[in-house]
Amino acid sequence: MKLFAPQALCSLLLAFLLASAPTFAHAAESNHAAPSRAATCEEILAHDSGHHAADQSVSDVIFHHVSDAPDLAFESPVSEDAFIVNFKRLQCRLIGWNGVVSVGGLDVDLTPTKHTFWLWTAALLVLLLFAFCRPPKKGEWVPRGLYNVVEFLVLFVRDDIARKTIPDRQAADRYTPYLLTAFFFILVMNLLGLIPYCASATSNISVTMALALFTFVLTQAATMRAAGFIGYFKHLTGGVHWSMWLIMIPVEFLGLFTKPFALTIRLFANMVAGHIVIFFLLGLIFLLRTAFVAPVSVAFACAIYVLEIFVACLQAYIFTMLSGLFIGLGVASGHHGHEESHQGDH
Repeated sequence: MKLFAPQALCSLLLAFLLASAPTFAHAAESNHAAPSRAATCEEILAHDSGHHAADQSVSDVIFHHVSDAPDLAFESPVSEDAFIVNFKRLQCRLIGWNGVVSVGGLDVDLTPTKHTFWLWTAALLVLLLFAFCRPPKKGEWVPRGLYNVVEFLVLFVRDDIARKTIPDRQAADRYTPYLLTAFFFILVMNLLGLIPYCASATSNISVTMALALFTFVLTQAATMRAAGFIGYFKHLTGGVHWSMWLIMIPVEFLGLFTKPFALTIRLFANMVAGHIVIFFLLGLIFLLRTAFVAPVSVAFACAIYVLEIFVACLQAYIFTMLSGLFIGLGVASGHHGHEESHQGDH
């Protein structure tokens, strides 16, 4: 079985590019002030980018770790020192560009951010994962090692998600590469957030919105492919009498966007909430200003951490399963329309 077909590679690259684009906007939002013009490289390099951890409260530290930023901070666990990689200063030093392009008179900051960096890292890890997965050698019947784990997950997504949520077997195999892409991509991003000094790109609503938008576009394409161009718009009437179209069409149209909205909020909220709870439990030590609460805080934080490992895998499964379900509903609506047309002909 081919674990990494060219279709899966194309799906990964498209999802990666689509999910990367919205995160660039956060670099401009993270500036301390809203300047009337973009700062030049000389001004950026002259600006002090020191890390003033002493002035931060517990809530500031928590939201600093879960929110996006234009830099990576590797903080010392025993002091207030930190090694900071500021992407804007880095690109100014390397290529002399401040990262801003003008589009129709509007300045767009394309500087990478913390979540963008870890999203790229997740995409690279997924590519390396499949690149280094080798099938069993000639004469070996049972796969071993990493290949065995990846093959199990691939078969799980294909057999237990794609073929069970998408009614047509051929259509299920057609959209399996995207579902595999979504599953592995989200899983790696979720797990990266549980590693010290790393961050989860799925805790950025821009990333989850882009991934949900990709599922939305693919769902509409699958529906139109199954039902046809006319059948797709006919489906928006809900099959009711024409006198009810004025009510039904807006309802059905809004219903198209509730699905990607649910995908966006569910993944984003679950990943952010877990990290906030862990940081808050550890922050109780500093809020209460006593070391006696430390054993309880650390024990509960470790318990939530273990739960977060399960949540990271579960959310990847839920996003993939719901994506397959939405695509399956679109394919099924097209087949249902064809059945009705054949019954009308008879």
